[in-house]
Order: sequence, then C-alpha cells, then structure tokens
Amino acid sequence: MDYKTSNSIRYININSTSKMREAIKPDYKRLYMDILELKFPEKKEICAEVLNKEELETLDVIMLNTMIFGDRINNQKHKSYDQNSILEILDYQKKNPCSNKDLSLLFRISRNTITKWKRIYI
Repeated sequence: MDYKTSNSIRYININSTSKMREAIKPDYKRLYMDILELKFPEKKEICAEVLNKEELETLDVIMLNTMIFGDRINNQKHKSYDQNSILEILDYQKKNPCSNKDLSLLFRISRNTITKWKRIYI
C-alpha cells in the first residue's frame, strides 16, 4: 500500500489497496488438491472435473466443499460471492423459473440477499 503521512494524518492510495485485495485470493485449487491427497484420496475422481479448471470460481469452491465434506448446514454465515457467481445464480433463477424462496433453499442464501442482488444486478 502506498501511504502518505502529513501531520499524523495517514492517506492511503486507494488504487494500490484494490490491487492488493485481488492479489490476496487463496489458491483454492492447491488447497483442495492437498485435502484430497491427504484425507480423501477416494474422492479424487469425483472432484477431478472441477479441479481441472484453470481458475476456480466461488460456486466451484462451494461445490467442491460439498463434494468432499458432504452437506454441512452449520457455519453458513461467512460465505462471500463474486460478481460472476451472483450473476450465475440469478441466471439459474431465470432459466429455471423458481421463487426467491426456492433459490434461497437451493443455494442456502438469504431471501433478502437474493432480493438485494436483483436490485443491484438486474
């Protein structure tokens, strides 16, 4: 980050922090490969198609997590979605006519979140 100080006031160059946020993205592909190698070698074939992608998106990571560890309903509070994943979820709703309630149950997302996404992206 670029910092400029002036009389104990610190200014941060916003452009450098946004670049830094993009750079601090975990290497999910390597992480899940290691998990499969060490703990679940029998599930390698099931996950191979997703892991062969060049870059994993948010929905891919959620799908891999479900494939490896099964459906875990607890600890759903801290999910985050990138714009591509949000648009993919909203596109799913258009292609398969379902209500916000149905979509929220399918992807385990709050109905309020889906409504907010619709306001922003549609």
